[in-house]
Amino acid sequence: MTDETADPTRVDQTRAHPARIYDYILGGHDNYEVDHTAARQVLSVWPQARTAARVNRAFMRRATHWLAAEEGIDQFLDIGTGIPTEPNLHQVAQDANPAARVVYTDNDPLVLRYAEALMTSTPQGRTAYLHADVTAPHTILDAAELRGTLDLDRPVALSCNALFHFIPDRDAPHEIMETLLKPLAPGSFLALSHGTPDFDPEHIGYVQEIYHGQGIPLTTRAKDCIEPFFAGLELVGPGLVAPHRWQPEGRPLTDAEATALDAEVSQYAAVARKV
Repeated sequence: MTDETADPTRVDQTRAHPARIYDYILGGHDNYEVDHTAARQVLSVWPQARTAARVNRAFMRRATHWLAAEEGIDQFLDIGTGIPTEPNLHQVAQDANPAARVVYTDNDPLVLRYAEALMTSTPQGRTAYLHADVTAPHTILDAAELRGTLDLDRPVALSCNALFHFIPDRDAPHEIMETLLKPLAPGSFLALSHGTPDFDPEHIGYVQEIYHGQGIPLTTRAKDCIEPFFAGLELVGPGLVAPHRWQPEGRPLTDAEATALDAEVSQYAAVARKV
């Protein structure tokens, strides 16, 4: 038994963690020197990482609001939650529907320490936190925290933002997604964002090397390798696109602005319905 197994709140400060690197890039303070070092290396070769992180968060907010307000989804399973950054997913969902229920899942002990910040539910709704690893999906699907909060016989929105590019091919990420989606009722949704080298292969290649040097298996994927995550699902318009192109709010970007931002963001995102 490892120390982390014995104490799931024990944080290894000798190794960088993607959730803490992301927190640093977003301007958060829940990270350590080893995470600062990795994040600064990323920003030195790809300063647009801050833009990419903000755009990814904005996609999460838009997709969650759309699901709750337009599709009437009142149950959310957020995997790869990360360190709490307001507004958190449950705040967006419960702003549209105060009765919404949310289960958060992550495997970073630091996220577990701050889980209380994820449980500030409305009186009508409910939130729960589950410390688990997505590479063992049944530990999520069979957990009491999930089964006691969500009713899988009713539609659920599965949110996987900036998560699956940290699951290497050797861990069969598409099969993990299939396992997660299988027990969800028809009418459920998947909201996913995923890093890609398609728009800026040189700089994203440098970023991958930095993560690999920290022992983090970052695997950005081309569009045709991301599409299988949505196998058997019905994509919501405009389909699998850069996240700032997915149902943008406010003034529409010009084609030139959107194309320039594609390279800065280097992600794809989509929402799809289980039929």
